[in-house]
Order: sequence, then structure tokens, then C-alpha cells
Amino acid sequence: MTGPYVLTFSCVDAVGIVAAVTGLLAERDGFILDSQQYADLGSGRFFMRVEFRGEGARFPAGLAGVHEAFAPVIDRFAMDARISDRAIKPRFVIAVSQGSHCLNDLLHRWSTGNLSIDIAAVVSNHEAQRRLSEWHGVPFHYLPVSDANRTEQESAILAIMDDAGAEYLVLARYMQVLSQDLSARLGGRCINIHHSFLPGFKGAKPYHRAQERGVKLIGATAHFVTSDLDEGPIIEQAVERVDHRDSVDELIRIGRDTEAQVLARAVRWVAEQRVLIDGRKTVVFR
Repeated sequence: MTGPYVLTFSCVDAVGIVAAVTGLLAERDGFILDSQQYADLGSGRFFMRVEFRGEGARFPAGLAGVHEAFAPVIDRFAMDARISDRAIKPRFVIAVSQGSHCLNDLLHRWSTGNLSIDIAAVVSNHEAQRRLSEWHGVPFHYLPVSDANRTEQESAILAIMDDAGAEYLVLARYMQVLSQDLSARLGGRCINIHHSFLPGFKGAKPYHRAQERGVKLIGATAHFVTSDLDEGPIIEQAVERVDHRDSVDELIRIGRDTEAQVLARAVRWVAEQRVLIDGRKTVVFR
């Protein structure tokens, strides 16, 4: 047996796409482990994720061989495709400011083998999370930022990602707005998390204002970063019910717990190639 591998793609919808993919795997001794597909009738695009492994002598050798075998099908349907080896963990850099709850959750899941990624580095505009990061054996990079040095600071983040071979950046409560240039360069590769009160309670002390208004639901949203602030394609969301008895501190505790869980699920699904961008939204093959 070789693999498993994952093929994900989107393309203009047409007859015969699934048959072409599964037929090729059958011809090459490929064994399908999981397959999901979705036709967006509004946009006319088709999305698919198939996980498979080799079960015979006709299966291609290595990732390069799998790419070569699928090339004719990818070309035939003009697929926006990706093929990955599940044995190779994708590498992530995590950006954080002072809050530790999302960073701590990701580091714990990773260090205990419950998140199949490699965390290459932590970058921050504050020193607050250095001890936590280094305790987990993850390099910590202090990169202070202001309007005067934002371009240089963001270039440093990209350099750290390049040096570490990291494909993804996670904003784990990184309280800075990325420039349009960096957002574009990391298109589909930068994940952000924020509380559910946007756009209702922007700015400082959103939980205080939510408590004053008597909100009944709080939660979190994980999404891809775009140049539209906090409006990129949504990957995952969750809510928790609250009521008049909950203090501001209790709302903050619930909100932080929800943020950590939602972000972890988003990172997991992106790492497993389960998330495909469909215009302003996503297709998530859970």
C-alpha cells in the first residue's frame, strides 16, 4: 500500500467528472478511502475531495507519479486542483498578540498529537507569549509593529514563513489588520478568528457592550483573510446561548472557549484539504 493521498479540485461543472477521477483510480489500482463532491448550481462549479491509496502494482510511485497520472484529467476539465500526501504535515506559522487562549489551544493539540500539522514558529507584536511558545519548543519571533514599520514587519513575517517552509499563517487573536498586499499574497492561506459580535460591536470592549444590550447568543467565526476586514470566506462558526445572569467575565470566558474550538476545527480542516473557496464562501467537506 502507498499513500494515502488527497485530491481536491474545483472546475466548471460537466458530465463525467466523477467518472474520470474514479475511473483513473480504478485503472491504476487506487483504493478510495473517502469521497465527497458538491455541485454549486448557482455558480456552475463542481467541487470534489477524494482520499485514496495504492493497492497494486499499477499505482504510481510517489507524489510526483500521482501528479503525472492525474495530469490528463486535470487538463481535460481545466481543474483548479491540488494533490497532497497525507503523510506530509502542512507547516503553519501562528501570529498572536497578547491573548493566549487560541495559541495555547493550538499548541496543546499539536504537542499531544491531536492536530496533524507542524507549527514552525510563533510571531508576535508583543513579548507576552514567548514563554508559552518556547515551553512547547516552538521558535518565537518578536516583531513589534507600528504604522511606520508595517511594511518591514510584514516582510519579516513572510521571510519567517519562507525560511520555515510554512504554507499557512494563522491569526490566533493577532490584533493587527494585515495590509492589502499581505492579504493578497496569502490568499487562501491565512486563517483568522474573531468573536461573533461583528459587525454589531466593533472596537474595544465588545463583551461589555454585548452584556449591556442583553445578547442571548455569543460565538466565534473562523475565516480566510482578505482585503475586506473580517469579511473573508467563512470556514467555521459556533455559538453558545447566554442570558441575563452571565457577567461580562463569564461572557468573555465562554467567548474565548468558543474561539479556541472554532479556530482549531478550521485549522484541522484546512490542513486536511477539506476547505475549498467558492467565491465569497467556502465548501467544507467535513
